[in-house]
Amino acid sequence: MKFPDETFQEIIEGKTKLLVPKKSITDKVPPMRPAFFNPKAKMNRDFSIIVYATFLKQFQGPKIFLEGLSGIGARGLRVANELDVERVVINDLNPSALKMAEYSANLNEIKNIEFSEKEVCRFFSNYSKKGKRGSIVDIDPFGSPAAFFDCGIRATMHGGILSTAATDLQVLNGLFQSACKRKYGGVPVRTEYGNEIAIRLILGSLRTVAARLGVEIIPIFVESEMHYYRTYVTVRNRPDQQENLGYILHCKNCGHREIRLEQEQECKLCRSKISIAGPLWIGKLFDKDFVQKMLEENRNLETDKSCEKILNKCLDESEMPGAYYTLDEIASIMKSSPPKLEKAISNLQENNFLASTTVFCPTGFRTNANINEIIEIFKTIQ
Repeated sequence: MKFPDETFQEIIEGKTKLLVPKKSITDKVPPMRPAFFNPKAKMNRDFSIIVYATFLKQFQGPKIFLEGLSGIGARGLRVANELDVERVVINDLNPSALKMAEYSANLNEIKNIEFSEKEVCRFFSNYSKKGKRGSIVDIDPFGSPAAFFDCGIRATMHGGILSTAATDLQVLNGLFQSACKRKYGGVPVRTEYGNEIAIRLILGSLRTVAARLGVEIIPIFVESEMHYYRTYVTVRNRPDQQENLGYILHCKNCGHREIRLEQEQECKLCRSKISIAGPLWIGKLFDKDFVQKMLEENRNLETDKSCEKILNKCLDESEMPGAYYTLDEIASIMKSSPPKLEKAISNLQENNFLASTTVFCPTGFRTNANINEIIEIFKTIQ
């Protein structure tokens, strides 16, 4: 394959020049051949740059980035070009994608990058020994990342970051429960807040694999977008002593939900049979201090303008209770039109409840009020 020709195009993302297939820009669905590139995932890559820049600024060890499924290398090239990192190794089984990545590396005069053409876990096994592991390990597959949790954790050094993306949304959102149980070890419930359940299932599966290996994972940031879920966790070489696996109990009769360590069969509000999601992660999804540092670091980076707004929402909800509500869901129960989100949150706070917006849904909110208390407060909103 010769570069460049009329089937390829140079673009700039962040501060980095990328050679991409022209059809990935013009076609509605980016083609798989000669290599896959999704221009709509730019914000996803922007958030990776913010997370990694924030992490690298405070990390004392060797700064090594390992990417298991790089495609044309957009993320890895941006890390090498835009961040303070010593070594970047990107891996993909598609030789055409790697050739494009090499071309882009030359375009940007990047010297600290290496290229690998191996199956993902074979690639990571080369970096699984102490002293060879990555400080940042990135896994971005088509479909489920679950098959790569084990080798990804093994390739992440103590105190490093493991980031994984999932695009098997139908499985995680409850359309194929047996497939979800098989891949992630837990089952979802189809609810208005299904994306939160999905991310908690991913983290729960990661935590289970990590515990088997005698290491601990600590979520610092998560993303929920229309086409993917992405999690960022720090990995520590010590056993996890926390009780952070449990269940979300959801009542489809009255809408009550709660996060619990143990299962229960009956709704405590209306005594109906409860639906159970899990086992899944029941701890925090965001590290408040880390998100605050992301906001500060974002000012130094070339990222989408909406990143700051999203990060501010993440900061607001970072220490709020799990399992958010939506205005439409409450309005449907009340058989009335929904109030304005700001009014709903301020009224909950005026009644001495915790309340915030959520990054997971534009009409969503988090609160420690139960469904009956929310309805009573919403009745008073003019």
